[in-house]
Amino acid sequence: MSRTILITGASTGIGAETARHLAEGNTLILHHNQSPIEPVAEDVQTRGGTVHTCQADLAGEVGCHLLMQAVNRVTEHLDVLINNAGSLLQRHTVEEVTWDLMERIFILNTYSAMLLTKLCVPLLRKGNDPSIVNMTSIAMRHGAPTATVYGAAKGAMDSFTRGSARELAPDIRVNAVAPGVILTPFHDRYSTEEKLASIASDTPVGFNGQSIHIAQAVELLIENTFITGETIDVNGGLFMR
Repeated sequence: MSRTILITGASTGIGAETARHLAEGNTLILHHNQSPIEPVAEDVQTRGGTVHTCQADLAGEVGCHLLMQAVNRVTEHLDVLINNAGSLLQRHTVEEVTWDLMERIFILNTYSAMLLTKLCVPLLRKGNDPSIVNMTSIAMRHGAPTATVYGAAKGAMDSFTRGSARELAPDIRVNAVAPGVILTPFHDRYSTEEKLASIASDTPVGFNGQSIHIAQAVELLIENTFITGETIDVNGGLFMR
């Protein structure tokens, strides 16, 4: 079944791999900000997908509306919204955190996804078995020293997932994926090789994850019509419940 799918933050890492994984037979609308989207778009086309690209800065309300204007220009419906865009922005301790940093982290990781969900609902209601997949993080599960605000922002998305799943039922399903340590450009920027090796040794499966592990979980949530309001932890056993 062909789907029309909007993926935010699709130029690198998890978003890019999810686009590649879902490409075949689908129409993908790929959002990006500063990173080039052309390599991912080419991969999607090579794998049998139709692709549209939209650039917008989701670190503010205006960018969210600009993205939706672009989406509305290319489609009259959506089947899937994947709220993937987000970033730690910078490591910090509780004592170092500032109001400005808290605002920027929550705007990018939480507020933008909440607003895009609202803006996409009319298009999703016209879709076929529509669903939303939010991206949270293991940082909300076990406490994240030097990333406490980021973890809190992702925790808010976890709660928003359950609330919106109840409100939008039965028409639209809403779920989330909570990645563990996934080897993407995120960790190239924010984690040392020594830290990543230490985490891998502490992980029950014995290694850190790859973006494809998250893309496969996203596909499961799209395909399984009996799952809503759920956050799937994909972390190699680093966090268990």
